[in-house]
Amino acid sequence: MAVAALVDAGVPAAVVKGAVEAMGVRGLVVGFGRRKRGAYVGRSFEVKWPGQNRAHPAHTADHGHSHAAGHSHADAHAHGHDHPHADAPAPGNRRGSKRPPPQAHDHRDYAEVKRLLARARLDPDARALAADIFARIAEVEAALHGTRIDRVAFHEVGAYDSIADVVGLAAAIAHLAPASIGSLPPVVGTGLVRTAHGLVPVPAPATLALLAEIPIRPVGDGELTTPTGAAILAAVVDKFGPLPPMRVRAVGYGAGTRELLDRANVLRVVLGEALGAEDPPAAAEVVLLEANLDDLSPQLVGPLYDALSAAGAVDVWSAPILMKKGRPALQVSALVPPTALAVVERAFFENSTTLGLRRRMLDRVVLARSFATVETPYGKIRVKLAALDGEILGAQPEFDDCRRLATRARIPAREVLAAAAAAARALLPARVSGVRGGPVRRARRPRG
Repeated sequence: MAVAALVDAGVPAAVVKGAVEAMGVRGLVVGFGRRKRGAYVGRSFEVKWPGQNRAHPAHTADHGHSHAAGHSHADAHAHGHDHPHADAPAPGNRRGSKRPPPQAHDHRDYAEVKRLLARARLDPDARALAADIFARIAEVEAALHGTRIDRVAFHEVGAYDSIADVVGLAAAIAHLAPASIGSLPPVVGTGLVRTAHGLVPVPAPATLALLAEIPIRPVGDGELTTPTGAAILAAVVDKFGPLPPMRVRAVGYGAGTRELLDRANVLRVVLGEALGAEDPPAAAEVVLLEANLDDLSPQLVGPLYDALSAAGAVDVWSAPILMKKGRPALQVSALVPPTALAVVERAFFENSTTLGLRRRMLDRVVLARSFATVETPYGKIRVKLAALDGEILGAQPEFDDCRRLATRARIPAREVLAAAAAAARALLPARVSGVRGGPVRRARRPRG
């Protein structure tokens, strides 16, 4: 699905076909078609090999939900699902699946896969990425099963179709050479899956090991992220989270062979140019600290605000209230990331007259943000961009910059703000229908 989505987004099919042919695996042939899954039509990645009909009738590259993304000065941000594993699907979820019983798989050990990659005439970046993906799987499987890495039997991961998957994906990414790749946290599924080693809980042990330190979503029926998909994510993704503000260049859809009951089995890749420098992601969970103050001098409200902000509060505000006996007071509130809670509480006590604080844990949904710079007749001004799924929803000039330039030019701040707002509107996308395909420009990905 990832290979199909990248080709649908504009990577030439010849790049993938040439890389697979370079592996020198006799009888292995790949091509592309189209299929509908749920309400969406996507491109399919078709793989044929000798004796295929004895094993299973059609290639599949299903399972999973990720959002592989890359953005660069030329192109790229990707978003989608991932790839299957050598194991059969979860019991009771056979319709549309071509996975055979474990004993029907071709087997290759890691040493043979390394030999195939070493002798193949591949782009150096594609060879290195494919080798990295296979090595991650081999290391995890060797640790889980107590064997030497070179003796790890890959089952279908080392068979014809998965060699095409991994090498084809590596070639497509090497062709794009994005500056960075991002992904939504993968949906890993739930339940049990039948493997060559018997029934195991979802996510499978190898999947969990490969996704160590990566945020996951344990929802959905069956195995939705497999070890192969997990290895791909671990190898290529620089950052997990929402799409950043970006100028979309192309969108591609890759369709799997299975029909899923609760979602369209489609992977989406978005290629685009990032706008501005990405702002660090805001905490999804914050603590609301509050205190009612009826004996704090109004002169000390400003210093209290400054102290709470300096201690790590992401927002501070107050509202007038009436307390017992009709006494006027202020309710001062602060939103605090859990990691800064102790420091902000201390600042609250040291800089106010309160004897206690109220705490409430809150969940929040925050748009992805970045900072860009626009030119105005008065000078350069920073603009904060807010985006949902990569689409820019707002572009707001930084008022402190506007006020500073207005003071220097000795004009009202509203004039500078108006000029900055007009320049910022040029960063907003034109309201057009969905983008499909489009040209893909090369941009080398920094090494290291």
